[in-house]
Amino acid sequence: ADRGGTVVIPAFAVDRTEVVLYRLRQLIEAGTIPSMPVYVDSPMALRALGVYRRAIDRGSDDIRPELRGQPNPFDAGQLHEIRTVEESKSLAGAPSPSIIVSASGMATGGRVLHHLARLLPDRRNTVILVGFQAAGTRGRLLAEGRDEVKMLGSYVRVRAEIANLRSFSVHADHDELLGWLSAAEGTPDAVYLVHGEPNGSDALRDAIEAELDWPAIVPSHLERVRLERVRPT
Repeated sequence: ADRGGTVVIPAFAVDRTEVVLYRLRQLIEAGTIPSMPVYVDSPMALRALGVYRRAIDRGSDDIRPELRGQPNPFDAGQLHEIRTVEESKSLAGAPSPSIIVSASGMATGGRVLHHLARLLPDRRNTVILVGFQAAGTRGRLLAEGRDEVKMLGSYVRVRAEIANLRSFSVHADHDELLGWLSAAEGTPDAVYLVHGEPNGSDALRDAIEAELDWPAIVPSHLERVRLERVRPT
């Protein structure tokens, strides 16, 4: 905000955009960041946001207690819902400072690409990554500090500040995964680890074998494994 630029937050449309908006409201109300326009530019995220709002209005038990009873916990007063392509394009002329929350979370597609292509070359702007960035995605390249990233058919110079907030990840950590596995009934023939960073997967495999005495396997890229269906006896 001090630089007068725009903050772009690539966010998953479901269950991440809502968390980002709630956190932004907390920061604005606490005075940690100044009040400014917040644009949600993702039709799917807006549909998901509607589901959350209806659940809050009904007092659903599935909603976290701190959200119940609040008329709109996702809006600090300047929330703008961007639905049409024309509205999305008009953000190029939106006043700064402002915040744009748009999908996809790893910048693999979606409207966020147009915002990134426009805003990355300007040092006044900031991109905040709020989730796991898989290898080979544009989000991962930005997190690694690449000087340029290809999008929309051209290479875009990266001069904007890139911030990577790992605390927003909803993946279970090492100990949580071990706890979940240990609570399972019976002993599996094998545990296949198919989603994670190579070093983390290797470490979890070793922990499963050492602490649970179960065979654990990290398949290689494109390896196929045939799982036989076991009928209950």
